[in-house]
Amino acid sequence: MRLLHTMLRVGNLQRSIDFYTNVMGMKLLRTSENPEYKYSLAFVGYGNNPDHAELELTYNWGTESYDMGTAYGHIALGVPDAYAACDKIKAAGGKVTREAGPVKGGSTVIAFVTDPDGYKVELIQRAE
Repeated sequence: MRLLHTMLRVGNLQRSIDFYTNVMGMKLLRTSENPEYKYSLAFVGYGNNPDHAELELTYNWGTESYDMGTAYGHIALGVPDAYAACDKIKAAGGKVTREAGPVKGGSTVIAFVTDPDGYKVELIQRAE
């Protein structure tokens, strides 16, 4: 088994595509429309399946926001330099909600970013 994708329901598909491509540096991999069931999909990522996991952005027509609930945590992305990634994300208009620095009780450098729908994205500094 392997992880193929994670799906997020979004309130504005183009806004989310713009965030994940322009701010987070992903590529738009493919899109599809399903008029019969009134939803649109966009897959973004740093590469295609099966070599890379993807992020599926699902827009249910007419639904502009979702309750985050208490079960969802975050998506994690490995970055070579969390400090530089935060600077780049802020320069592109992204919202850094926890600046880069060591995790409490450890030495791993992390940061958090929030996407336009309120989903958290953790940046974990790791050597590539």
